[in-house]
Amino acid sequence: ALVLLVVRQLAGVASGASLPLVINTWAFRKAAETAWRVLQLGGSELDAVERGCGQCEIDQCDGSVGYGGSPDESGETTLDAMIMDGNTMEVGAVADLRHVKNAIGVARKVIEYTKHTLLVGESASLFAVRMGFPYEDLTTQKSLSVYSEWLNQSCQPNYWKNVVPDSSKSCGPYKRPEKVTYKEEQTFSQRSVHNHDTIGMVVIGGSGTVASGTSTNGAVHKIPGRVGDSPIAGAGSYADSTAGGAAATGDGDVMMRFLPSYQAVEYMRMGTDPTVACQKVISRIHKYAPKFFGAIICANTTGSYGAACNRIPGFTQFHFMVSSPLLSQPTEQVVDCI
Repeated sequence: ALVLLVVRQLAGVASGASLPLVINTWAFRKAAETAWRVLQLGGSELDAVERGCGQCEIDQCDGSVGYGGSPDESGETTLDAMIMDGNTMEVGAVADLRHVKNAIGVARKVIEYTKHTLLVGESASLFAVRMGFPYEDLTTQKSLSVYSEWLNQSCQPNYWKNVVPDSSKSCGPYKRPEKVTYKEEQTFSQRSVHNHDTIGMVVIGGSGTVASGTSTNGAVHKIPGRVGDSPIAGAGSYADSTAGGAAATGDGDVMMRFLPSYQAVEYMRMGTDPTVACQKVISRIHKYAPKFFGAIICANTTGSYGAACNRIPGFTQFHFMVSSPLLSQPTEQVVDCI
């Protein structure tokens, strides 16, 4: 019996069946620490998500969150973010946000001050300014140099297909050819492990209430106007206090078609273990896009959690952060891709 008890305890540590819980994508330690501290100081789950993801916006985590990263085809950095309250099922989101650095902060204001869910583009920026956010430039020397280097490399890689001139060899402007001959699409993800594209976070409070959120500056060299999975409820993240929460990261153009975060939460609602729920979601996408780059984190209302990722060359493990009473501090954890 004693042996069994020890094994059980170890299993508990591995899946973290303890509350409160903060789990976030990638080894973004400061984001995890900030969210955990907010909870410890009596802040709400939503506060923790907002401040945790907001920390990554300030730190420009991996150049793929916040200002000064992932310039689009015209050299501009734009931001996408969402936040979700698993008690009320309210969502606030912004996409293609310009000139405002704190995207998830603006997303929270969408919940608090409007009856809407998603605001986009220049109009979202005007809303942000009305809410008291400063209007500032998101371009930096670094994002300008990434952009000019890309122009010098004949705009490679980019996200066009079946256009003239040939997008694999030259810069645009592109247009539709007179006669269309569809080429077999390259299915390899252009995003890679060195080009993470999102912080996603799930926070579960002491009583099991769930909040989730994401923030990103999207795919580098994206076509202006492109919105990925991050600000879309059920794709970038999903929270439901009767079941759990999930958040995704990776090739948003592919992943958003499968609503992976919603799907994972529904699996957990049916009693599926969080790790298995994450794996099932990844396998489902893999069937249609075997070479997609992506990962997902899952946690249920008891504080059990897990993660899964799709194995491709150069991406065989996924790192994520976990904070819970069972751990002396926010801890980086690793899962092997499937």
